[in-house]
Amino acid sequence: MATAEGTAAQVTAGRAAVTCHGLVKVYRSATGETHALRGLDLLLHPGVLTVVAGPSGSGKSSLLHLVAARDRPSAGDLDVLGTDLATAPTDALRDLRRRRIGFVAQRASGSLFSHLTAAEQLRQVAALRGADAEHIGQALGTVDLADRADHVPSASSGGEQQRLAVALALVGRPPLVVADEPTAELDHANADLVMSALALAAHHGSAVLVTSHDERVISRADRVLRLRHGVLSSEQHRAGATVGVIDSTGRLQLPPEALDLFPQGRAEVRIADGEVTLRPPADSP
Repeated sequence: MATAEGTAAQVTAGRAAVTCHGLVKVYRSATGETHALRGLDLLLHPGVLTVVAGPSGSGKSSLLHLVAARDRPSAGDLDVLGTDLATAPTDALRDLRRRRIGFVAQRASGSLFSHLTAAEQLRQVAALRGADAEHIGQALGTVDLADRADHVPSASSGGEQQRLAVALALVGRPPLVVADEPTAELDHANADLVMSALALAAHHGSAVLVTSHDERVISRADRVLRLRHGVLSSEQHRAGATVGVIDSTGRLQLPPEALDLFPQGRAEVRIADGEVTLRPPADSP
């Protein structure tokens, strides 16, 4: 797993794998509009395991599908591995997904081929990514499925199918790996196994983005982002303090525990000696 020191060096020196600026996602229906993401700014760097947490409806899944090139933004800029998702042709996005992005859906069975064995499925994905047979064995080994290589999904348990989906995402070491609640259906031991595999992918240089509600998953992250109402509310790095997020317009998102100190939604701002202090207004109750 990437160390805190190694991660910091990679973030400083390496180009971002994903760049979001003013990212907006709006879903329209007969009953109106739902704003899933509201002007989000975000960088994802190679070698970093990032976990996105937040309550249901906070925008986690929308962000995940955009970063995985499975949807296009409604507004704002989104660059994924050098591809502008707002303007790229459909076939370019399809090629990007197949060759350069490993994706783990929350329901693994939907992303597996029912008639192919685990090894056959991995062989197909490895060929798309230019990986050899050695990578297939490595991918199966990292999720403890070496003895299930000749089994089709219907002969495997739900947990084994989930781990196979993770192996498919990791084979060939794609530069970007995106996983939606990858441990939700797993017991503690297999959840730890999957997180170790994702952490190893980051150690080998992939940018890894995971959504989760599980504190055990969150504790394995190099970086934790918390979403609230479609915006980033806080960010925390391993062994570091939780920080508020300032967007490109200067709006500061406070962590929930700090937000509770400002029930009126207003803060007195004091700037002195290079420091900024926020206090509840003097006339607040």
